[in-house]
Amino acid sequence: MEVRPDEVRALLWSCAYFFCILSAYYILRPLREEMGVAGGVENLPWLFTGTLVSMLLLHPPFAALVAKLPRLRFVSLTYRFFMLNLVVFFVLLNLATEAQNIWIGRVFFVWVSVFNLFIVSVFWAFMADTYDVEQGKRLFGFIGVGGTLGGILGSTITASLAQPLGPVNLLLVSVLLLELAVLAVRRLARISEGWDAPTPLEASGRAAGRGPGVGAKEEPIGGSFLAGITHVLRSPYLLGIVVYMLLFTITATFLYFQQAEIVGATFDDRAARTSFFAKIDLLVNILNVGTQLFLNGRIIKLLGVAVTLALLPMLVIVGFTGLGLVPTIGVLAAFQVLRRSTNYAVARPTRETLYTVLPREDKYKAKNFIDTFVYRGGDQIGAWSYAAMGWLGLSMVGIAFASVPIAAVWLLVALWLGRRQTGMAAARARGAGLATDTA
Repeated sequence: MEVRPDEVRALLWSCAYFFCILSAYYILRPLREEMGVAGGVENLPWLFTGTLVSMLLLHPPFAALVAKLPRLRFVSLTYRFFMLNLVVFFVLLNLATEAQNIWIGRVFFVWVSVFNLFIVSVFWAFMADTYDVEQGKRLFGFIGVGGTLGGILGSTITASLAQPLGPVNLLLVSVLLLELAVLAVRRLARISEGWDAPTPLEASGRAAGRGPGVGAKEEPIGGSFLAGITHVLRSPYLLGIVVYMLLFTITATFLYFQQAEIVGATFDDRAARTSFFAKIDLLVNILNVGTQLFLNGRIIKLLGVAVTLALLPMLVIVGFTGLGLVPTIGVLAAFQVLRRSTNYAVARPTRETLYTVLPREDKYKAKNFIDTFVYRGGDQIGAWSYAAMGWLGLSMVGIAFASVPIAAVWLLVALWLGRRQTGMAAARARGAGLATDTA
């Protein structure tokens, strides 16, 4: 990976920022998974419905904050809102009866599903606003290492301490990590906005006219709170990202339900299930480190954005075929580890480069709409489609095979998006401006 000396400070704070938010999330993720299973696998489609409704309700006020407040303020407010929620859950889960905890757990499942997408979407929007297209291709993979290390820490904390300390007490650790994330993002903002003494990164950003995050005055983004939706509807490029996300989440949801069935049949003890989920998370993040450090930038450079985006759907085609042939917990674990590692280490950083060619407003509003509501909309479609196939008599094996052609369509969309991004980036480099692709 090539890092210029003037980029080092911003890069390290970006890694620290990602480290903190993913560490906080990976402490909570196994708790969510266990609560979902404890609440009944048959109730998961309703929890996905609750998540979608929550996303729909939260996006307009978030977009209004983006329009009216400087980015540093709305980022800080977003994280501190979630911190307050965690404190409330901590109190409720400690005071409630066992029966009440089942219902609180269902609410917590929905909440974590919302929390995850919002904190990560805001992070990557901030990155796309801070680094330009060329920097994104070089540096986003390395920035992902910070998140991977945070995921390893969070998974390790839950895997090792869930049984001796009790899972609920770990919520306060996530609160602390989110506050550290706010500290990191403030420091990164000071570097990128030039509040400190100018550095070569800031000076070169001003001279090259990079994204407003580099050397720009901190001002509200402005625009309508509905711009994220309307811009998506007008842009074939953004609609392509929507389709990509829908197919990604539908297939991921199918696999999630199959995981719930297999794990529920394999483990009886709640703490054992929590520990199993945490160990899967730990394996994923360990595998991520080497890929992000040594391969990500080289993969994009060698294969290009289009083929790199297509790697994940290719793997999913192979994985569902394998799960259909051998539906065991070993195959499930291998598929989940490889799929999630490829997504986090390769597909996700590559997918985020799709937004570097867009205007600043779209980086926060359209991106947040896609990363939250559209993402959970795909979950919803996947959840009820999975239930419908079960009602029609299709077995878990049959659903695995039915997922293969869906992943094939997803692969074609990935190739189209990658080629479109490359064309828009080339147009921008020629001085054509930030094309919105509304034709």
